Amino acid sequence: QRQFVESGGGLVQPGGSLRLSCAASGFTLSSLAIGWFRQAPGKEREGVACIVSESGRTKYLQTVEGRFTISSDNVTNTVYLQMNSLESEDTGVYTCGGGPYYYCPGALTRNIWNYGGKGTLVTVSS
Repeated sequence: QRQFVESGGGLVQPGGSLRLSCAASGFTLSSLAIGWFRQAPGKEREGVACIVSESGRTKYLQTVEGRFTISSDNVTNTVYLQMNSLESEDTGVYTCGGGPYYYCPGALTRNIWNYGGKGTLVTVSS
């Protein structure tokens, strides 16, 4: 059974950094595309970044490009999202999800992924 457990969220001031972790079990990361998604209060879920660890291919939401970095560790079966220069608009519940390798980059903005656990809350506020 595929499972994702997200962690690493918290309260941070604008301009600060956080690193989120997505621990996967029940499958091998390298065989799939893994994405990070977020949902702000009152808004729809949106794709933030995705990665195919086997090829190294990545894709980012335009508003986070240059500030966020997605990476994967096939030994620990974990995908990370390093978030720098955080802005109030980055506030939301962040979840991870998986899909066939071809979901990244083409399906990052589509709501068709196999989404993970409860997510982790990121609050950017002074």
